[in-house]
Amino acid sequence: MPSSAPWPALRVSYIVTAPTLADLDARVESLLLEQTVELPHVALRDPFVLENILGRLISIEPLAESEHRVVIDFPIIATADDPAQFLNVLFGNTSLQSHVMLADFELPADWPGRTRALPGPRFGTAGLRKLTGVPDRALTSTALKPIGLSIPRFAELCGLFAEAGVDIIKDDHGLANHQFHPFEERVRACQKAIKAAGGRSIYAPNLTGTPSTVLKQLKFAQDEGVGAVMIAPMLLGLPGMAEVVAEHATVPIIGHPSFGGATRIAPEALFGKLFPLYGADATIFANFGGRFAYSKETCDRIAHALTQPSIPGLAPTLPMPAGGIKYHQVADVLSFYGNEVILLIGGGLYEAGDDEALKARTEEFVRHVGEFKK
Repeated sequence: MPSSAPWPALRVSYIVTAPTLADLDARVESLLLEQTVELPHVALRDPFVLENILGRLISIEPLAESEHRVVIDFPIIATADDPAQFLNVLFGNTSLQSHVMLADFELPADWPGRTRALPGPRFGTAGLRKLTGVPDRALTSTALKPIGLSIPRFAELCGLFAEAGVDIIKDDHGLANHQFHPFEERVRACQKAIKAAGGRSIYAPNLTGTPSTVLKQLKFAQDEGVGAVMIAPMLLGLPGMAEVVAEHATVPIIGHPSFGGATRIAPEALFGKLFPLYGADATIFANFGGRFAYSKETCDRIAHALTQPSIPGLAPTLPMPAGGIKYHQVADVLSFYGNEVILLIGGGLYEAGDDEALKARTEEFVRHVGEFKK
């Protein structure tokens, strides 16, 4: 039966598909056990474990035929104040069950170890606005692409976008330490182009590879003076990003969603809560109406979670919708999100044509964003 927990709890909401009540009962019991004790209830003998480690059922709400929202409290002490163990308690073994989706979670207000486990954004909205010198309007962003261009060409594009006034110029997430444009040479050339264009724009190179490689890339990029870096947390690991933020980064982190669709985690929980908790200062996610299948409602929930975090002490961060936004959609997208957003357009600018047309379209994009009022 549902009961309140006597300890500070990580409250987790799951969407459980169960065709019968018997199936539902069995799947709820599995949720209660699997994330912490990982033993059948009848096998539990230790009184401390029963009282202080086992999950507690809070509620079951029918949503649709065979679909239910199940809310469970897990003791926060089970996370060991560790970023990887936090994920394990949240959605570890249960993520292997195809009938369960992680829908949402709430942290206890009285969790002294939260910042040790989950550093949160170091810069957030306020820090990014200060670095870019943009106090109130929406920020503009574009990506350097595609894979395979020469380093001089990437530098040329970086300078073009900087001269056109784009606030944040980031690597495409596919740009790695390729032999045809090695990381260090690419970063040095692009940052030099930023400086030559006046230095107002921020260049954010993509960090990718093993943990030691990422730390080496981060140090090099920061030594070169970049204004931010980008990490795909689901490729590198959320705990890895947390360590980068807590111990190594001196610039903002942009979180990229690549591999984020490989989990059964609601986008608003993954991109709206987990990414900023693990240190992202801005989060890229697939915008509605593009080449990915997120609805307006989902995008609105992600943006709301980022700009108005429900977790005490967590700084607001900027949503960064992307993924096939067309140039003619700029006004509609800004009308939807307002000014608390980084509008990321890549292909929608490149398809303008040659460099002269690309620069003209980029300048127009920057102007439209600057003139927007909601």
